[in-house]
Amino acid sequence: MKHILLFMALGLTFQLYAQTGHVLQGSGPVNFSMGGAATALPIDPTGALQWNPASITAFRATEIAASAAYFTAAPSVYSKANIPDGQGGFFPVEGMTEDERGASILPTLAVVFAREDSKFAWGISALGISGFGVDYPATTNLPGNSDFDPQNSNPLLYPQNFMGFGDLYSDYQLLQVGLTGAYRITDAFSIGIAPTFNYASLQVEPTPVAAPDPQRGYPIGEKTSSVGFGAQIGLFYALENGLQFGATYKSTQFMGDLEMEGAYLDGSEAPVTIFNMDYPSILSLGAAFTHDQFDIALDYRYIDYANTDGFAETGWRIGDNGFPTGAVAGFGWESIHVLAAGLQYKGIENLPLRIGYTFNTNPITEDNVFLSSSAPAVIANAAQIGASYLFLDHWGVHATYHHGFNTEVSGQLLNPMLIATDNPLGKVPGSAVTSDMSTDVVLFGLSYRF
Repeated sequence: MKHILLFMALGLTFQLYAQTGHVLQGSGPVNFSMGGAATALPIDPTGALQWNPASITAFRATEIAASAAYFTAAPSVYSKANIPDGQGGFFPVEGMTEDERGASILPTLAVVFAREDSKFAWGISALGISGFGVDYPATTNLPGNSDFDPQNSNPLLYPQNFMGFGDLYSDYQLLQVGLTGAYRITDAFSIGIAPTFNYASLQVEPTPVAAPDPQRGYPIGEKTSSVGFGAQIGLFYALENGLQFGATYKSTQFMGDLEMEGAYLDGSEAPVTIFNMDYPSILSLGAAFTHDQFDIALDYRYIDYANTDGFAETGWRIGDNGFPTGAVAGFGWESIHVLAAGLQYKGIENLPLRIGYTFNTNPITEDNVFLSSSAPAVIANAAQIGASYLFLDHWGVHATYHHGFNTEVSGQLLNPMLIATDNPLGKVPGSAVTSDMSTDVVLFGLSYRF
């Protein structure tokens, strides 16, 4: 039973990395309010630089935009397991725990340099493209307590000295800087390219990809960081009748190894654990129609988790001796399809109004939901509403509200000690784990055109 609960804790911790791979639906308040659709509709610098570098040739003046997103999530995790009753049998315990982390702040800064008489346009962007974390407190309602309630006791979060996990904490931020250049080949057709540079910071307690010590359990990780690079290329085509089309490919963001130092709960130093996790490549196709009174945009995206380091593998690492080490190899996410749609109404002078909707398939299957259990990481359906106020000919203020509708995923707990020919992932009989999450984001921004 000790191994079962420890491996349950390991899987719960590793799923935090799933959140870091989550691609945000939009960037900045204007793009977010359009559901993230911008591949063929460059209506603000942030969305254009994020989704299609070629589209910045549509700007005819230099424009700067800065914003911050106040991101809150409401994840909870439920688990159920059978534990020994001390008389040779077992009895079920189950419970649900809610996150206590609070909000994260995601900043953006984007600048497009363009002129009416030039075929070239340039851009610089610094975008917080991913930033998540959880803070689940340890279960205190434990077997042996005089007031123990087995219907309100989450076995995933039992203290480590009680054969469980204890407090679960994670903090991750990914910042991407892009340097964009675009050229208008004809009045209608443009091409653009952007090398991208990334900085990621991570703190996770405990370290999920480390093999546990038989006596001391899993180490508590210290904050670590890595840098990486990639590139994006885009095409943009705009007809005189208002129809516009775009296509872009953002390569995998190749990140350096995360070197995770830490210590065990008794204070002794733990070995350094090396783990690599890249950011997935993204293919985007878009169509839009722009009119004096309104703009409408539709994007399709393919996010390739299945061929990305850190996401491609799944299950448990096997040691040289042929036995599982207790470290997670990966969580086997499937690549996903995304549809983003947005409508902007411009009939009110200096007060454009926008609505957006986003849908994406779920990368998590029933077999690997355990490895992503504390947060589903992908909200299947989300709606946005936003507005801007334009004043003094040059300035704009922007605000957006986003709601990601509750998503629930369920599966079984996994234990590598139960791996068999007919049970390759080590599913625990009679067990269950369910995560659900919704998201709310409030975004504010300021832009200046000159």
